[in-house]
Amino acid sequence: MAEISHFEYGWITPALSYALSVLGSVLGLVCAGRIRTATGAGQRVWWGFLAAWALGGTAIWAMHFMAMLGFAVAGTRIRYDVPLTAASTAIAMAAVGIGLAVVGTGRLSAARLLAGGLFTGLGVAAMHYTGMAAMRLDGTLGYDRVRVALSVVIAVVAASVALWLSMTVRRGVAIAASALVMGIAVNGMHFTGMSALSVHPHQPRGDLAGAEVSSLLVPIILAVIFGVVGLVYALLAAPTEDDRVGTAFLDARWDDAAPVAAAEPAPDPVGLRGRSTLGQPGTPFPSRRDAGRR
Repeated sequence: MAEISHFEYGWITPALSYALSVLGSVLGLVCAGRIRTATGAGQRVWWGFLAAWALGGTAIWAMHFMAMLGFAVAGTRIRYDVPLTAASTAIAMAAVGIGLAVVGTGRLSAARLLAGGLFTGLGVAAMHYTGMAAMRLDGTLGYDRVRVALSVVIAVVAASVALWLSMTVRRGVAIAASALVMGIAVNGMHFTGMSALSVHPHQPRGDLAGAEVSSLLVPIILAVIFGVVGLVYALLAAPTEDDRVGTAFLDARWDDAAPVAAAEPAPDPVGLRGRSTLGQPGTPFPSRRDAGRR
């Protein structure tokens, strides 16, 4: 078997991958909280999509890719199949989106949570091993079945906890603490799955198809940056529940004050109200000479 390194650049890649998973978890939990306060089906779909984007795209898939930057196999280069890599992204977002739809429609129950967590966890595991299958190197990949099963169990448990937190956590401190825990769970699942991997080198070595990591790094980093900026902008631009409550309170006060204002006549300090001829079309404006003749 070939020698495998998961930390080719030291602790830089795992630290960055953990930071990405925490950032995506924070944004995803906030977006999921907006699902509960949405006033219409369109808003719920919109916030569900953004939550799936944050959790599936940033907290899970971008974390996976960042951790894979530190993966190296002695004696071989590593390339990636671009369509399979893109498919792993879609799998992660779809799995999280469907899980949120399961637990977010109707009253939260244990059955819904278990079903959503099972589907999302299996989807996250499928994303991970699809991303692994996208690797192209001079060797054959092998997996330890026990560790693979353990990684799937971790994914299901982590997904169930994440879905429960997305439907229950609302305050800032609780969201931050939950995101830290979710980051540990996501990274734990990833590195447990990676520990199950073994590589048996090929002899002789041939040409490798696919894209190098360097060619994927810039577009993926730009996609993550623009994605995070877009999520932050969407959250800042949308009214919160407190904003809606304040607007409803002001509207109610305005409705209560309107009849009172209409019932009280406006002040008339110069006596214009007594001049009934004013305001009638075709009536000449009265002058002082006319007042003297009278």
